[in-house]
Amino acid sequence: MGDQAGRVLVGSWRWLWGLPVESGGKVAVAVAEESLQSMHESVQQLAKAVALQVGAYERAKGKYQDKIEELKTFEYQARLAQNAGQEDGARLAMGRAIQIEKLLPALDQQVQQAGRFVEASKGKLNRERIKLEQYKSDMQNIKDLAEVNAALESIAKVNNDFDIGSARSSFVAAKNAIEGRNLTNAALAELSENPQEKLAADLDQLTLEDQVSQRLKALDSTPLRQLPEAPQP
Repeated sequence: MGDQAGRVLVGSWRWLWGLPVESGGKVAVAVAEESLQSMHESVQQLAKAVALQVGAYERAKGKYQDKIEELKTFEYQARLAQNAGQEDGARLAMGRAIQIEKLLPALDQQVQQAGRFVEASKGKLNRERIKLEQYKSDMQNIKDLAEVNAALESIAKVNNDFDIGSARSSFVAAKNAIEGRNLTNAALAELSENPQEKLAADLDQLTLEDQVSQRLKALDSTPLRQLPEAPQP
């Protein structure tokens, strides 16, 4: 199963080459699910192969037992024929028994070897089944972890979309720009004004105010003048 599963994994990586498997997102989960399905199919195929081995082993054992029974039968026939005085029949039966005796060691060795192969295959099947169950458990953990990753990505997206700190920085920058522009305009207005003209205007204003005050004081000490009446028609 290991070789086939490995080939499937390599094929999956080639098929998904360039996609963000390493990011632990949906693509990685899909790769894991596909690989798990491939391993499951491989275990099933291995189970079928082991079943065929067991069947062949049982048939081989049956053939071996049949030969042992044939050996016993020929030996019994040889004993009966000898007791009955049938020398030829006894020799024929014993000859067949001897042929089976020569064959039995080879058959026994083959049956034992087949038994070892079957036991090894059964052990491998059990180990692969245990691994498959572990991978199934890992698959659920992978899905849970992928969901956690997706949740964390959502949290990060919310933080990025509602970055108040960035908006605050932009507001402060705009405020500083406006205040700086106001100061600049005030400075330009101050620099554009002629100080001599401003001083002369201030003096004229003071002179005018003093004249107005003097005239108002003079009104208090001077009687009100009579204005000439308008001529009658």
